[in-house]
Amino acid sequence: MSATEGRRGSIKVVAKSLVNAATGKGKDKTILITGASGFVAAHVLHVFLEAGYKVRGTVRSEESAEAVKKSHSQYGEQLSFAIVPDITAQGAFDEAVKNVDGVVHTASPFVMEVKDNNQDLLAPAVKGTTNILKSLHEKNTRVKRLVLTSSFAAMIDIPKGLRPDHTYTEDDWNPVEKDEARSTENGAVAYCASKTFAERAAYEFVEAAQPKLCVTTLCPPMIYGPNLHTVTDIKKLNTSSADIYRLINGSEKSVPDTSFPAFVDVRDVALAHLRAYESEVAGNQRYFLASSTFTYQQVCDIIRENFPELRNRVPEGTPNAPLPDMFKVDHSKAERDLDIHFRSLKDTIVDTVKNLLELEKQLGVTH
Repeated sequence: MSATEGRRGSIKVVAKSLVNAATGKGKDKTILITGASGFVAAHVLHVFLEAGYKVRGTVRSEESAEAVKKSHSQYGEQLSFAIVPDITAQGAFDEAVKNVDGVVHTASPFVMEVKDNNQDLLAPAVKGTTNILKSLHEKNTRVKRLVLTSSFAAMIDIPKGLRPDHTYTEDDWNPVEKDEARSTENGAVAYCASKTFAERAAYEFVEAAQPKLCVTTLCPPMIYGPNLHTVTDIKKLNTSSADIYRLINGSEKSVPDTSFPAFVDVRDVALAHLRAYESEVAGNQRYFLASSTFTYQQVCDIIRENFPELRNRVPEGTPNAPLPDMFKVDHSKAERDLDIHFRSLKDTIVDTVKNLLELEKQLGVTH
């Protein structure tokens, strides 16, 4: 077995051992996972289900629930659903939170092009987060831990660019102001603002309401890795999968600029959610889940080296070009508290491309 294959199977083994070591933490416990049909959520569902938890996933429709059932069919009655058509509606999660033991909130839009920043990005992110906290405060006070999927977007200072003399840590916060977020025509700025305001809202709610639960926030940058959720159209991949797919489908003729040059593997993100829920030290803590910095040139180099049959579709650029001067990432807190050992860029990209090629075959995509 290769190192990659061994690591690929580690989530299942480590997750189970965690629960066993904790004298059956997962047994008879139900975790609510919002946005269950999403790219990240599919992996989060997987690690919690593998660890022995029952999972209730929120989805927008019965159709979405059926898709998640299909992609996680091996878990049977261990997986159930709550339909939440609009996470911004008052009391949206009141029924969903009843009788659960913990919550993982992943539901938040990841889009860069919207018609209305406030309506399409800021409100869903902030209201979705505060709504679930209000529902817990009013309908289920037995929940002691909520894990929130935030983002490096809530940390990065976009106007300062690559900041070669800076190392990003959990102490960094995106300084964007609300007026700018509402009015900007820069989709990246608006998206980053939505994640910033949602994460701050979570901590502000806990401070103001003093509920008997603590919040743990996780801040991943670009999340790559294989898809576990149901994909029915290669043209409707999630944003980060589409980001890699464009490099192998022939649509990019040159190596693109790297807008957010830090990444993490989706499987490491999923495991971090499980660890953040189970770890005593993770309560009311923030974690930066970054493997390393990267460039699209490195990604193209990895693909061309490991998939020679794709070379006519993958931009060549300047092979082996060194990384430009840029910020550094410090993931030592997550490694220490959550015992996360981050995958390399090569492992992540190779597994991502393998998955995308498998999807092409399944969906009958030809070139």
